[in-house]
Amino acid sequence: MIYKSYLIEKNINLLKNKFTLMYGENIGLINEFKKNIIKYNKSKKIIRFYQEDILKNEENFFNEINNISLFGEQKIYFIENANDKILKLIEEINIQNNQYEVFLFSDILEKRSKLRNYFEKNRSCDVVPCYSDNELTIRELTKKKLHDFKNLNNDVLNLIVDNSNLDRIKLNNEIEKIQTFFLKKEIDSSALERLLNYNINENFNDLKDCIIKGDKNKTNKLLNSTILEIEKIPLYLNIINQRLNKLRDVLNLSKSKNISEALNLIKPAIFWKDKPIFIEQTKLWNIKKLNLALSKTYNFEILYKTNSDVSKNTIFKKLMVDLCILANA
Repeated sequence: MIYKSYLIEKNINLLKNKFTLMYGENIGLINEFKKNIIKYNKSKKIIRFYQEDILKNEENFFNEINNISLFGEQKIYFIENANDKILKLIEEINIQNNQYEVFLFSDILEKRSKLRNYFEKNRSCDVVPCYSDNELTIRELTKKKLHDFKNLNNDVLNLIVDNSNLDRIKLNNEIEKIQTFFLKKEIDSSALERLLNYNINENFNDLKDCIIKGDKNKTNKLLNSTILEIEKIPLYLNIINQRLNKLRDVLNLSKSKNISEALNLIKPAIFWKDKPIFIEQTKLWNIKKLNLALSKTYNFEILYKTNSDVSKNTIFKKLMVDLCILANA
C-alpha cells in the first residue's frame, strides 16, 4: 500500500506489512522515520545492513534473516541505499519469511524503478514516498518543535525557515541550537540571528546574486575566488532554488500587482538589504526562463546524487555558468 508521508509522520504504526520501502530526496524525513521506528519498537532488535554488503555476501544475509531466535527475540532489519539490484533477493525473502519486519531506505527512485514498482503493486508491502519539504511543511514543523517557546512570531519563523533553505536536516540542526541556547524558552530575535549565523554563506550569496543577475564578469571572478565545499553543494543548490522560486512567485503575483507590492506579499520575507538586488533580477527573468532554470537545477541534483564518477565541483560550476547565460538569454 502507498502511504502519504504526512500520515506516517502522524502515526508510524499505520505501516502494517512486514516489508516497507521509504524513498525520495527528503533524507531528513527518512531519518526521522528511522528514529520513530526505533522509538516505537524498543523491545525489538534493530539490525542494519547496507545493500552493497548484502550483495557481496548474500549467504550471510540469508542466514541472518532466516535464523530464528531461540529466545523469541523480535528483530527489525534496516537495508540502506537500496535500489533495483536488491529486488530479486527481496522477492525471495518476502516469500520465505514472515517473521521479521524489513525496512528499505532509498534515495530518489524513478517511476520506471523495478524496486519501486514491486512495492507499489505488491499487497504484502508498504511504500512511503518522501518528497522535498516546501515552505509550509518546514514552517509547520518549526511551530510543532518550538510550540512551547515564547516570541515565536512571524519574523522569527521567517528567519528560521529562510535559514533552513527548506532542508529538514538543516532545520533540525537549527532547532537543536535554539533549544540548547534559549534554556528559558524565550526567543530573542537579535540573539537568534547571531546564533543561526545568518548569512554565513555570504560569499556564496554574492556569487548567487551575480549568477542570477547575469553578471558574467563578476561571476567568473567569484567562481575563481569563492571556496566551494563539495559537501555543501546540496546547501548551495537549495539557496539558488529558493531564489529562483521566489522570483517566480513574485512574477506570478506581479501580473495583478506591481513588483513592489508583490515583493511585500512573499513569505518568508525578503530582507530589506536584498530587495534592490531582487528587483534587478526580476527585470532579467520571466516565468518560462525560471521554469527552465529550475529544470536545470533538478537535473543537476539527479546527476549529483546518482553518478559518483563525475567531478561534483566541476558540474556544479557548469550549472552556475549555464544559469548566468540563461539570465541574459
